[in-house]
Amino acid sequence: MPGGVKACHRYISKIASNACFVFLLFAFLVLPRSMAFTGVKFVEDCPVQPLMPLYLLVCGIIGALKVSPLLYDSTRMTRLLSKAVVIDDDDDAEYPWRQNAHKYYIHLLLSLFLFLWFILGNYWVFSVYPPDFIPPSQQPWDYCDKTLYLFAAAVLVLSHTVLGLLVLGSGCVCMWSRWRSAAEED
Repeated sequence: MPGGVKACHRYISKIASNACFVFLLFAFLVLPRSMAFTGVKFVEDCPVQPLMPLYLLVCGIIGALKVSPLLYDSTRMTRLLSKAVVIDDDDDAEYPWRQNAHKYYIHLLLSLFLFLWFILGNYWVFSVYPPDFIPPSQQPWDYCDKTLYLFAAAVLVLSHTVLGLLVLGSGCVCMWSRWRSAAEED
């Protein structure tokens, strides 16, 4: 494995074992639960786009399923580092996806599903913008509950923001780790 990629993996592992990262994962566990709750509560309250509550419900359940193993692995990594376990560079324990390929593929499939579901959710939420929040008397199916719609739109805007920050942050970490490994080689 090239030195820059190995250094990038090492820094990402350090970030993943950080207590702030674990707290952030707990926060990301609250969001999917609130999405699922909102989807269930307002399941019949958006006739103009009946798939919007389903989007929140499914995304909430799958999101919680995806974050839970990450939280477990991150706390496990924190315990290992607190015991000062030294891992050899060529050891499979440094890269958990080598040991547990099935977990890696499940995580990958959930990520792919959530990405596709995210694209569908963008269409379902923003295709009815702005919906009527009060049911009209002549067309009672042409409205969407205000709380449901604003929550779904806020979740999508938050997701866009977090996705952009993750891409930007990952690029910065990789560039910094490559710069750092190049500086160490000199």
